[in-house]
Amino acid sequence: MKLQADSLTRTYGTLHALDALTLSLEARVLVLIGPSGGGKSTFLRLCGGLDEATSGSLEINGTPLGHDPATLQAWRRRNGFLFQQFNLFPHLTALRNITLPLEKVHGRSPAAAQKTARQCLDRFGLLAHADKLPAQLSGGQQQRAGLARAIAPGPEILLLDEPTSALDPEMTAEVLELIQELAAAGQHIILSTHEMGFARAVADQVALIAAGKILESGPPSSVFGAPREEFTQRFLAKVMRFS
Repeated sequence: MKLQADSLTRTYGTLHALDALTLSLEARVLVLIGPSGGGKSTFLRLCGGLDEATSGSLEINGTPLGHDPATLQAWRRRNGFLFQQFNLFPHLTALRNITLPLEKVHGRSPAAAQKTARQCLDRFGLLAHADKLPAQLSGGQQQRAGLARAIAPGPEILLLDEPTSALDPEMTAEVLELIQELAAAGQHIILSTHEMGFARAVADQVALIAAGKILESGPPSSVFGAPREEFTQRFLAKVMRFS
């Protein structure tokens, strides 16, 4: 995955969610770290084509993510998303949560969608729960169902926004193990997380975002092992204090 962001800015009224963010890298797994409210989620949404920059430019794998609706729509269809709050359709079963977008967005036949969905549910240990509604699933099961839905189309890039923030420690470990398995299998991923041990283990590039800017980036051995910036040093000292 090749990513190039130049002076990327996203404003919401007077709020600068991103402030001339610049980043250039190649990575299989890019992990975004940094304080809450620093711009990680906004940057992820831009990377996924779910939002547009106010100014600046962003290009991923040769695709410019500007303001062209057709380009953004095609980009969204090429990738998979998983957010903090699961975002499963509450009135649909776990199985139908996966087959519906496969049919309506990706043009799969009902039979092909069923086959793929069952394979994904089985991969994540959820096949026995295929006919349950989200409310009948635990938080970890809901997040695994969301992950299954995200990978079902075979995404070019999987974008994960704090995928374990709503989970207890046991469920967090469960979901992180699945993400690590996907990364080990070659899935390209951009994710934000507060789980520093996981970030260090799974990433081949790490970027710290604060106040809408990239304050430091590089391989985990550099960012975690020998951070250059004072802010990075103070941030990591705080969040890894009890790790």
